[in-house]
Amino acid sequence: MALVLRVPAKIFQHDNPTLFSGGRRQNSVALFSGSTGWSCSVFGRQKLATRILSMSTPPIQHLEKPSASSQHLGLPIMVNGCNGKMGRDVIQAAVSAGLHPVPVSFSRAEESGQTVEVCGKEIKLHGPSGRESILASVVDEYPNLIVVDYTVPDAVNASNLKYQQITNHVRRERLTSHAEERWKAQEGTEPFLSNTVWNPWKPVKIEHWSLLLKRMRFEDTNNAELYCKVGVPFVMGTTGGDRERLYKTVKDSNVYAVISPQMGKQVVAFLAAMEIMAEQFPGAFSGYSLQVMESHQASKLDISGTAKAVISCFQKLGVSFELDQTQQIRDPKQQVEMVGVPEEYLNGHAFHMYHLTSPDQTVSFEFQHNVCGRSIYAEGTVDAIIFLAKKIQSGAEQRIYNMIDVLREGNMR
Repeated sequence: MALVLRVPAKIFQHDNPTLFSGGRRQNSVALFSGSTGWSCSVFGRQKLATRILSMSTPPIQHLEKPSASSQHLGLPIMVNGCNGKMGRDVIQAAVSAGLHPVPVSFSRAEESGQTVEVCGKEIKLHGPSGRESILASVVDEYPNLIVVDYTVPDAVNASNLKYQQITNHVRRERLTSHAEERWKAQEGTEPFLSNTVWNPWKPVKIEHWSLLLKRMRFEDTNNAELYCKVGVPFVMGTTGGDRERLYKTVKDSNVYAVISPQMGKQVVAFLAAMEIMAEQFPGAFSGYSLQVMESHQASKLDISGTAKAVISCFQKLGVSFELDQTQQIRDPKQQVEMVGVPEEYLNGHAFHMYHLTSPDQTVSFEFQHNVCGRSIYAEGTVDAIIFLAKKIQSGAEQRIYNMIDVLREGNMR
């Protein structure tokens, strides 16, 4: 007897980004797990915890042998943002799978002209200037090129307006006298922001806003429109940007693309299951209270897109919860002591926990998924590249895909 699981097409149509992770030295996903040491330290003891199902997977290792799909060996890929941690991991996974990273990548203006070495390959970085002609020349040299985009969120389709809005926000902050002097001295250039300055609106250091502004120097270049204009297929794992505009741009251009803010295959499957449960059993958790905690590296300013997607499912299941109730952990000390993040993964992790409690406090459910490192996303990206190459080769009528499509295809490494 066969069981066919139909996944709603809308699951990853818009901003249902990054997902879960669990366990210490391994990636894991726990579904309805009962009380744990972590949950007790954060939410206190519960009278009754119901344990239904748990699932874990060992750490994903980069493959030593190429994919069985030998026709894709040497497939040229251009990894933009290759000097970032995610970009480097993608190149490592791609090389292990037999793909061929080309020696060109786009980056920020201040890094233009630099050459970086990734997995023994030298790659020249190019800033915003002349990107269209550079990309066109790369496509001429590598006709089967697929671009991989792991730059920054607003590079998807950023605007000068957003840059100006953030700049104006920073200008309104109450800077220290030292920072004010430096600010005046550098008026009209890159804003100086002291590490000691704090945003009075949110508990986030102003230095993070400065980092965001620096990155937005690159964002204005609008990556998606560039790829569509040149006519090069791409895999985009970057979150953020105007997603509706992104899909419209790609659709109008007729370019092949895999667009998914979450590239972890197992995480995507988990989110799909959550969406199915929400659609088939609406109101199943009516009256239950929800607590959500997510922990990411300190440089991540916004709420996890994965958390947003899971919260949306809980809302369909009848739980009343607003996004601003989410507890965001960005302090390294809390991440180690309270959340249990291994110190070596403080700069690259994604821990999520959702705790449901019945109205009479006698029953509790916990959804937990924690990821240490980035290998799960890198391996999923390589699968997406190979999947897209097959679709291009077969002349598939559909042009825009997501990771659900990649999962449905099967034959993953």
